[in-house]
Amino acid sequence: MIIPRRLAANCHAIPERTAWLARLPETLRDLARRWAITIGPPFDNEDVSCAWVAPVTLTGGATAILKVGMPHMEGEHEIDGLRFWNGDPTVRLLEADEDLNAMLLERCEPGTPLGSLPEADQDVVIASLLQRLWRSPAKPHRFRPLSDMAALWSAETLSQEKQWSDPALVREGLRLFSELSRTTPQDVLLGTDVHAGNVLEAQRQPWLVIDPKPFIGDRAYDATQHLYNSPVRMGSNPDETIRRFAGLLDVDHQRVRLWMFARAAAEPRDRWNDDWLSALAKRLAP
Repeated sequence: MIIPRRLAANCHAIPERTAWLARLPETLRDLARRWAITIGPPFDNEDVSCAWVAPVTLTGGATAILKVGMPHMEGEHEIDGLRFWNGDPTVRLLEADEDLNAMLLERCEPGTPLGSLPEADQDVVIASLLQRLWRSPAKPHRFRPLSDMAALWSAETLSQEKQWSDPALVREGLRLFSELSRTTPQDVLLGTDVHAGNVLEAQRQPWLVIDPKPFIGDRAYDATQHLYNSPVRMGSNPDETIRRFAGLLDVDHQRVRLWMFARAAAEPRDRWNDDWLSALAKRLAP
């Protein structure tokens, strides 16, 4: 069975994920039988890092996408989010097995990533999609607050303290993680991972969001993932880039700036001498 390179790397040396990977062939056989699907070779690109994803053929010849997510705190409630958004503006959920974190999804055709457009055009599309995602689910619901993700990141970053190149900068980023993620009455359901690689061209709607990682929180946070994936613009002119995108979203650009600083300064990473992130944190430091 083919295991995408980045997925294999993310499962390496983490016992829960290693066990999940060992069970994956049996899981796929079970899903193929229960959902009456023929599974094709998995996608293997830079965006496939937290799930095994492949095209499938349904009985009758229609096509869909099978996604089986690895154990991953940030993506635990993807199924709940897809049910909540119900295809607007996300891909539709056709079948799901929550115990296996398995999803049968609408296939986007032609499926061209939004990254094929100039970044200024990407900004407009993603701003529109985010504004449609931002709704308040009725209580009770299962969605977690953004502070849970911020706390997880902070704990991981603190465990890497010996590797920090600028402790004062990192500690200010950690402080802002805690401050900015506090729950407020204005909080909405966020996608948290909406960027040009997770938006595909489709027929039902011009563009659809894939791979949402839903949390309840601050709208300004949801601006950051797209900006984080625009390193050239953020490296050359972060203020103008943030201000323009925040304007399209109708959110406070200063709050987006603080979130971007916190992420650049204190988000956990493999290497703490990343010149681009370190330089960005220094330029955005409050």
